[in-house]
Amino acid sequence: MMAMLPPLRAVVTVLHLLALVTRPALSDPNDEACLSNLRRSLTDPGNRLRNWTAATFVASCNGFTSYLHGVTCNNGRVYKLALPGLTLGGSLSPYLANCTNLQSLDLSSNALTGPIPPQLSTLLNLAVLNLSANRLSGPIPPQLALCAYLNFIDLHANLLSGTIPEQLGRLARLSAFDVSYNRLEGPIPALFANRSDDLSLPRFNASSFVGNRGLYGYPLPPERGGRGLSVPAIVGIGLGSGLLSLVLSFTAVCVWLRATERTTMAPGEEGKV
Repeated sequence: MMAMLPPLRAVVTVLHLLALVTRPALSDPNDEACLSNLRRSLTDPGNRLRNWTAATFVASCNGFTSYLHGVTCNNGRVYKLALPGLTLGGSLSPYLANCTNLQSLDLSSNALTGPIPPQLSTLLNLAVLNLSANRLSGPIPPQLALCAYLNFIDLHANLLSGTIPEQLGRLARLSAFDVSYNRLEGPIPALFANRSDDLSLPRFNASSFVGNRGLYGYPLPPERGGRGLSVPAIVGIGLGSGLLSLVLSFTAVCVWLRATERTTMAPGEEGKV
């Protein structure tokens, strides 16, 4: 019996090591806060996030393996978050900023409402931001310019308002930018009209900005004079003014003739008129 003890101990040791290796690694606390708070801020009528549970958040990544739908892991951290076209509602959680290793965020073609959190500016590794085809409102946060690696921004088909932040035009890596079909207004920043390396070449075309009635400037038409009065409106105003002048002139002549006629009448003839 004594001779068998060392082998038993060896087996127990091996089993213990195997348990340690196969046990899912705990998630980074920042990633856990990021994902759990995002889930709380979303509605999921299609039950597409059924495995987004508290138990999974604790161990969402194990090396390059992900246990959550739409999450890609890299070295145990959330690297990519892609949940497009899932009919998700709710709002964008500011806790997304806790996924500090995030390089791609795609929540396009859902029904998200509310503002774009300015806290996304702390995602210093973010290269792709796609929030298109939602119902997001409010301004475009100028703080996004702090994400120096951003090369793709797609915010088209939302309800965003205000002006386009000039700071975004200074993103040297930005190669795709689309804010079409929103409620933006004001001039398009000049930095969006040229490349950073060759000022003679256009950087973005009109398709990046169309569908915003208040936007103007290259590559869209310039601001219209007279606060946007059209040619038919100007012609109508001119014709109306001319007609009014004609009526006033005719009335004045009639009054003058009437007064002249009365002064030339003989006494006792007023009743004959």
